[in-house]
Amino acid sequence: MSRIFDIYTNIDLLTDENTLVYSMDEKMGVTAREHVSSKQLMKPGVRERIDPEYRRHGTTGIIASLNVATGEIVNPLVQPTRTELDLLTHIEGVIRINETAKHVFLVDNLNTHVSESLVKMVAEYEGIDLNELGKKRKCGILENKATRRSFLENHEHKIRFVYTPKHCSWLNQIECWFSIITRALLNRRLSVVSVEDLESKIHKFINYYNTFTKKPFNWEKPKNLLRFDHYFSLKCL
Repeated sequence: MSRIFDIYTNIDLLTDENTLVYSMDEKMGVTAREHVSSKQLMKPGVRERIDPEYRRHGTTGIIASLNVATGEIVNPLVQPTRTELDLLTHIEGVIRINETAKHVFLVDNLNTHVSESLVKMVAEYEGIDLNELGKKRKCGILENKATRRSFLENHEHKIRFVYTPKHCSWLNQIECWFSIITRALLNRRLSVVSVEDLESKIHKFINYYNTFTKKPFNWEKPKNLLRFDHYFSLKCL
């Protein structure tokens, strides 16, 4: 945990050293729900009423990285899958925004976060011959999760990953942002007619957030709590 504490509390120094820190994770199983009946708007003395019955139109998900220094959501992928290739596509998109900088990704211990694809990507950026990586389940750096993770955590690499301890994914700031989008958009009041409609609204929310309300989370000592120190309102999308 101390490694993550140090990154959060020294984010300004890391930024000055041209090191970009991202908090990355996936939020899957976001359901596209359409209310059976239209909601009844509030009136004097009467609360807004929302029909509890709904139709399901499928699910989608969000793969996103939060820039710890600025609070911006970077290169979000809004789609139903989170495969090894999906994650690689997202990470490469984040890196391409500023290829001259160093990149640190804070992630949890999901198996796709220690994948063979990520190791090969980092090796290419470091100029390491892919033949030196060994073979998955047999030998070398690619042999198993532990060897791949050790390689991805290497402090000497231009691109490296820092993993939250087991059962401590709450240390990852992107979880705070997922809570924000859940409360502000993905709540029981939202009614959509399709997965495409839901994905469009998520993209609009992210654009609105990045344009008007983004702000870095604060790491408070000695409480060691993350908090988002401002509130914002979002117009209905």
